Amino acid sequence: MDQRLPPHSQASAATLSRGEALLWHQVWLGAVMTILVVLTLVVGLSWTAAAALVCAALPGAAGLALRWRDTAQTRAILVVLWAVGGAFACILGGGVSGPLAVWCLAPLAAATTLGPGRLVAEAAALALMGAALAAAAQIAGLAPGPPPASLGFWLGLTALLTTSVGAATGLLLSHRRSARRQAADQGAYGVLERLLTEQPHLLISLDPSGRVGSAFGYAPEGVSEGLLLGEGLLAAAEPADRPALEIALQTALTKGGAEASFAPLGALHCASSLSLRRAADGGLVGVLRDATLQRAREAALEAGKLAAEQLNAGKSRFLANMSHELRTPLNAIMGFSDMMRARLFGPLTGRYGEYAELIHESGGHLLDLINDVLDMSKIEAEAYHLSIETFDAREPVSAALRLMRLQADESGISLRGVLPPQDLDIDADRRALKQMVLNLVSNALKFTPRGGQVTVTLTAHSGGIELVVADTGVGIAEEDLNRLGRPYEQAGDADQRSQGSGLGLSLVRAFAELHGGDMTIESELGEGTSVTVRLPVLAAGGRPSAQVIAFAPPR
Repeated sequence: MDQRLPPHSQASAATLSRGEALLWHQVWLGAVMTILVVLTLVVGLSWTAAAALVCAALPGAAGLALRWRDTAQTRAILVVLWAVGGAFACILGGGVSGPLAVWCLAPLAAATTLGPGRLVAEAAALALMGAALAAAAQIAGLAPGPPPASLGFWLGLTALLTTSVGAATGLLLSHRRSARRQAADQGAYGVLERLLTEQPHLLISLDPSGRVGSAFGYAPEGVSEGLLLGEGLLAAAEPADRPALEIALQTALTKGGAEASFAPLGALHCASSLSLRRAADGGLVGVLRDATLQRAREAALEAGKLAAEQLNAGKSRFLANMSHELRTPLNAIMGFSDMMRARLFGPLTGRYGEYAELIHESGGHLLDLINDVLDMSKIEAEAYHLSIETFDAREPVSAALRLMRLQADESGISLRGVLPPQDLDIDADRRALKQMVLNLVSNALKFTPRGGQVTVTLTAHSGGIELVVADTGVGIAEEDLNRLGRPYEQAGDADQRSQGSGLGLSLVRAFAELHGGDMTIESELGEGTSVTVRLPVLAAGGRPSAQVIAFAPPR
């Protein structure tokens, strides 16, 4: 956690320091200027002595700049000005042997007020340089002679008092400022400690063996604080969960973090969750949370999921077992209506012939829907078994194209097949492959307007076959594309959805996965749709084809 002073503490500390430095400079300026006036009126000053006092007072005037701008750069410039002012005051007062030599220490006095630390060290160096400059000026004869003894006494006393009082005041202010900051730090640490102690989880520090060094907060329900702090993390967990905690400790040390859950020792009805992170010193820090309610919710969700899966499996088994009962009456309806259409027992009068045609057509449509539902139910109930045989993949594809030719012609859509010129032997379920082609072509015709085109392509592909059904239809919206392939999910408008059960693509996907393959859909609104089925079913003697020809089923 970032341990910083609260914002209000930082602001108040900075404001008071700035105000104290400003006051210090004002007092210095006022004191020196007052002495300048008094000595001028009482004793009488030479121009060199007056100039020396002005040089000593000018840095105090410059210090008032802190009222507008108080930065590290400003403070460094002020210390330099104090060194320059003190050096020139010393030179004008007769050099290092004159009464104003002590003013060479003025930058040190100012630095204790402006800010401790590196600034004080820089001020000491500048003070030494100022004294050296004054000594050099005196040796070179550039410094004026010392003032008379009586005036020298008062000038010396002025320099000594101002420098001593200024340095003492700066040290006192610096001490007060440090005390305030220390109190602010202690207050911030107190707030931090209270937050750590009263937060709802348990924060712990651990060594690699799991021994706890410190802890803040509340232990989760069931966790013994005595065991945790005395014997370590592993001792506070049930024996069956300790290996998982050991793995989490090693994982956190090697990979930087880990999570684990465990039951507290003697409290199997409770659950605790542990999050670990590697610390900078090589140890570990962790958070212990009570996960009892979370585990209960997860158990309830898992039970609900299991119940839903059991209900769905029961429904699938029921429909799969009802295949004979559902198909038998439908076959009778279609058989008798077919006999009526063929007029085996004489002509039908009136509109009875048309009704027989409608009964047969409706029965066929209903049988197709029931077959789809039953096939999907068998697959969901894991009761569908493939009948694997070796055959030419072109045969069921050609048969499906012939069956769909009439529907394509009635819809005004061009149906085109592109198949290999030679045999393409595969080991697969013949009926499943034919059903996949029928479902894909039926979907393509449903979504392709009159004048469009549907193309069925069959090729060898990486040890298997690739079946692609592409159309120039209306395409599928992205939100619908993500749903397609799941049972009973449909796309398109109400008229298009009413033409099927929503099982066509899901059956294709299921048949492909039963063969160890997959199905992918690519579509763009207004551009058409392409469905690709890849099946790794190429027979051992099958030959991949590099050439394809157009296959046009007979009309």
